Amino acid sequence: MLKKIRALINGTEAYDMNKYVNDGMSLHAPEQGELSELFFSHDGSIVHKWHHYLPIYEKFFNKYRNADFKFLEIGVSKGGSLSLWRKYFGNSATIFGIDIDPACLKFNGVDGEVRIGSQSDPAFLRSVVEEMGGVDIVLDDGSHVQSDIRESFHTLYPLLNEDGLYLVEDLHTAYWNNFGGGYKSKNSFMTDIGQMYDDMHHWYHSRGQRVSSAADNLAAIHLYDSLAIFEKRRISLPVHSKVGQD
Repeated sequence: MLKKIRALINGTEAYDMNKYVNDGMSLHAPEQGELSELFFSHDGSIVHKWHHYLPIYEKFFNKYRNADFKFLEIGVSKGGSLSLWRKYFGNSATIFGIDIDPACLKFNGVDGEVRIGSQSDPAFLRSVVEEMGGVDIVLDDGSHVQSDIRESFHTLYPLLNEDGLYLVEDLHTAYWNNFGGGYKSKNSFMTDIGQMYDDMHHWYHSRGQRVSSAADNLAAIHLYDSLAIFEKRRISLPVHSKVGQD
């Protein structure tokens, strides 16, 4: 099995994680929760998610259920993901999906709106957010190519509404050369994440170049296996106090 994974890393095998799940490589057992129940009972168009994502999403997404908010997913694929989000969030949510494949237009208007274009095209991304009337959550489940992830983030994160969430799935590809990454590679989005974490602490140092797209409004970064979640919120200089008796 490790030989198969290394073949992926070396770019000699295509990205198809289904076979690793089927071969027993899904090491995370399904956890209970409304989103997990919806996922495992889903019988419509194909939706593919790593099991351990589901309780994480439930933790961050639960407050949006049955709320009037705006959700954008990068990567429509087989259409099942939009169906899952519609069932979970309810009818009040504005749900859009984008994909580079024109065949995905068949899902337009079913469980959300679908627009065709590249996630690395800033003008296209801005036009979609304008049509949506803003965006509260962005979920990048697109090409997983590092340059595409970076371009989407730099364009869309500044457009997020206050208290918005930006999520990037399947970041294991950041370690794979055939996705423009590599371990400790400067081209990997992992390098951007490290820089952004340093940027969050810019009060205490004067080194490095800040990632401008997230400057001054990146409140938190949550890192899980293959998944990163960024919280957008205006931040200010930290303060501290001493209270009590000596």
